Amino acid sequence: MLTVDFTRFPLAAGDRVLDLGCGAGRHAFECYRRGARVVALDRNGEEIREVARWFAAMKEAGEAPDGATATAMEGDALNLPFPDESFDVVIISEVMEHIHDDKGVLAEMVRVLRPGGRIAVTVPRYGPEKVCWALSDAYHEVEGGHIRIYKADELLGRIREAGLKPYGSHHAHALHAPYWWLKCAMGVDNDRALPVRAYHKLLVWDIMKKPFATKAAEQLLNPVIGKSFVAYATKPRQVAAGVE
Repeated sequence: MLTVDFTRFPLAAGDRVLDLGCGAGRHAFECYRRGARVVALDRNGEEIREVARWFAAMKEAGEAPDGATATAMEGDALNLPFPDESFDVVIISEVMEHIHDDKGVLAEMVRVLRPGGRIAVTVPRYGPEKVCWALSDAYHEVEGGHIRIYKADELLGRIREAGLKPYGSHHAHALHAPYWWLKCAMGVDNDRALPVRAYHKLLVWDIMKKPFATKAAEQLLNPVIGKSFVAYATKPRQVAAGVE
């Protein structure tokens, strides 16, 4: 299940891609399939080891084209172990709401992104996330949990302050918002509640089968209750008269 829309965020074979806070690796895997040279970085060593295993399995299965590379590594988003301008593309998906120093993270992303490079940032959307917080303290009052809720204009302002130029945004995963409302209402750790189990089965079926009906429904509902807000931006190239 991808949050970044690669029709709005073009990726070329050979692009150097950093998936920052990669988690289970969903965006890193897609970039690898598209022929990129991918680095998937996360602070969670267990997840990184699993991502590395999947990269190896993808290579063995021939899922990545010739020239594509993939590396999984542990690292700190506030102190990235890469030289300046190392990447053509940086993706940070559902991460910034966890980090106190979000400006510091953006500054590091800008540092390692080449001029003219592209960045995709996704966070939980303000409205659906407020409902989750209202329904359950346990949803956000946990170690490593969500510490803030972004309004779209606030996130775009942070991106501009970091020196990037936003060029597009959208909402995603409308069908997942009710699932999380149910989880919060029934208990975030209560996966046995019948409504939660039933809705989870629906989501798995939708991901696996990709039926037209649910795809159309989600497209209609995304502007209203899309669970994630997605923003795209570029790093300006420096020119003689200033910044492009």
